[in-house]
Amino acid sequence: MATIGIGIARRSEDAGGSPARVNIVALVILVASLAIGGLISMPSRNPIPLVVMAIVGVVLMQSPRIAQQWERAVILRLGRFIGLRGPGLFWLMPFVDRVSSWIDQRTITTSFAAEQTLTSDTVPVSVDAVLFWMVHDVQKAALEVQDYAAAVSWAAPTALRDTIGRTVASVEMRDVVIPDALQDAMSREAQAAREKAARIILGEAEKEIAHSFEEAAKSYQNNPTALHLRAMNMLYEGLKEKGALMLIPSSAVESMGMGV
Repeated sequence: MATIGIGIARRSEDAGGSPARVNIVALVILVASLAIGGLISMPSRNPIPLVVMAIVGVVLMQSPRIAQQWERAVILRLGRFIGLRGPGLFWLMPFVDRVSSWIDQRTITTSFAAEQTLTSDTVPVSVDAVLFWMVHDVQKAALEVQDYAAAVSWAAPTALRDTIGRTVASVEMRDVVIPDALQDAMSREAQAAREKAARIILGEAEKEIAHSFEEAAKSYQNNPTALHLRAMNMLYEGLKEKGALMLIPSSAVESMGMGV
């Protein structure tokens, strides 16, 4: 089975020790809280207001979140699903709401390693494929499947020609690897087909030549002079090459009137 890595599902960033996303709005809230605390503490030189406002700023900076254009955030309030947020800026109730996952809705490309399978005519072939898929229903992907990316990667190798629910946009063949034995058989079959075609062409040429000779024989039958000239021409063509030697039957020489 092909091993496929898809790093597109980012799990909870607010729980389980995972670091929360830092955004500019949260930083502004923290800086503003520290500034207010500093202004209150400076006249009295009492650090307590600064500490209190720092704590308030850290708490409030957990509220703003920013989702990218292609992302949707799954929000849970005390473990209960309350909705989806994004794209853009949205707010959470600190320590009550959390983002359970960020779902990427862009088209994802997944490549499959070569796997041997049988065609409809029981020919074993190894297939390389590319899977294009995307998440249409964010709520179902997050709440009804434990790990939807892994589910797609496991289901796709068995469904190269079929769509996987509403998650797969298309499956396309990238390469087909044919076994060596089958390649040899196909090569021999192609060579035999070429030889057969060559013999058929040669036979057709022989038929055309025989037909031409038949027509020529009819012309020479009633015209001995033309036949004599043709024989002389053939003899000349054969002897005009330097060093050529031609053996001619005595009957042919006598028929051309060249004998003694």
